[in-house]
Amino acid sequence: MAGKISVIGLGAGDLDQMPLGVYKRLTDAETVYVRTFDHPVVKELEKEHSTWMSFDNVYKKHENFDDVYIEICETLLAEAKDKEVVYAVPGHPLVAEKSVQLLLEKETESLRIEIYGGQSFLDATFNALSIDPIEGFQLVDAGDLCPDELQIRHHVIICQVYDRLTASNVKLSLMEKLPDDYKVALVTAAGSTDEDIRYVPLYELDRVAETSNLTSVYVPPVREEHILHQEFSSFRKVIKELRGPGGCPWDKKQTHQSLKPYMIEECYELLEAIDEEDDEHIVEELGDVMLQVLLHAQIGEDEGWFSIDDVIKGITEKMIRRHPHVFGDTTADNEAAVLENWESIKKQEKPDQEKLLLDHVPKTLPALSRAYHLQKKAAKAGFDWKDVGDIWDKVDEEVKEFLREAESLSDTRKMKDEFGDILFALINVGRFYKIEPEEALAMTNHKFYNRFSYIEKQTNQSEKKLENLTLEEMDQLWDEAKQKERED
Repeated sequence: MAGKISVIGLGAGDLDQMPLGVYKRLTDAETVYVRTFDHPVVKELEKEHSTWMSFDNVYKKHENFDDVYIEICETLLAEAKDKEVVYAVPGHPLVAEKSVQLLLEKETESLRIEIYGGQSFLDATFNALSIDPIEGFQLVDAGDLCPDELQIRHHVIICQVYDRLTASNVKLSLMEKLPDDYKVALVTAAGSTDEDIRYVPLYELDRVAETSNLTSVYVPPVREEHILHQEFSSFRKVIKELRGPGGCPWDKKQTHQSLKPYMIEECYELLEAIDEEDDEHIVEELGDVMLQVLLHAQIGEDEGWFSIDDVIKGITEKMIRRHPHVFGDTTADNEAAVLENWESIKKQEKPDQEKLLLDHVPKTLPALSRAYHLQKKAAKAGFDWKDVGDIWDKVDEEVKEFLREAESLSDTRKMKDEFGDILFALINVGRFYKIEPEEALAMTNHKFYNRFSYIEKQTNQSEKKLENLTLEEMDQLWDEAKQKERED
């Protein structure tokens, strides 16, 4: 005889709302296994049917729900090997019932799983809150709540808010997307005689009411635009409107080529903010860089070639593909192994591209940075100095060659060539110590700016003119600026 598990939904409310067919199946069954006794219908049916087996004790044995549902599933499968087992769950068996999903995965020719409906708690909740899900609706399990996946423009119902700790976790997650005083509702036992709906500010969600396995949190759709400004979709919509009909004449005129200078400028301003260690400034400049990315993506979409979705898909897949030590079975115990894997995977991705080694360094990089990366690429092929002392000898050699050309002042081109060799050799020294020259020079530029500005400000305060100061006076103020830096 084949086994069978009949899964019956107890509905969301009391016994009066239960369909007659479901009621007969429950009362005719010899034994009913119920996920939990904590449901209004069970309390009423117990009076008419004596053999009820609850899995409430399983909840006490495990620290997480996954293990609870696995044990319930295994117990039912063992009982149903050669007979019919009746298993009752709150609400509808196919709505927010993980144990039922596990059972369905185990269905075979020798074991049938049949579902008998019951009113879902969603129907009762929609009715209690007077909301229409056609406006947009999202159902989320409190145990799997991820702020990034919340659709706050829609009606959101978070179920399984069964205790104060869960309510606290839900509160903290929602606070990442919503103001602390945003009104939400605690909905308990919707559709039953014990139905309770209480609207509270978000920050009071875990303080004002008792919760149970029949409690859900309802988050009304966000209508205030300023709250939605942190959503990526809102930013994308703004860019689309700027380049759309009735948008901004300047934005509509831009092309990939015309935007190039702005991307470079914004990247350098971001680097400056990073050097200043100014978080607020970093946030602002990251936004400006993101603006450039979105503008280029919107141009691609307007021309029908690509969209920001393609950009995100491409980089997401690349990051997963190039990090097999995180997302796959490869092992990488240190940074060197990670970089080796990265380069190997990169070559596999583009096997048909006949490029020389140094062709992989973009020609558009600033000269200092490009020199650094050219040297790094060559070093990976073994073309590198073994000792930093040898590099310093090379610096001395290049300085002497430059001085020989400088003595005559006859060949400016040759002097420029030799001076470039000095810089290239010095970059090699920096590379030995893992110092990016563009970053180092930017720091020095910033330092020079601050010190010279100090000289100018002090001069202005003394009602003197900068050009009238002697070099000795300037040096003294320069030393003061250095001392002030150390004190700061």
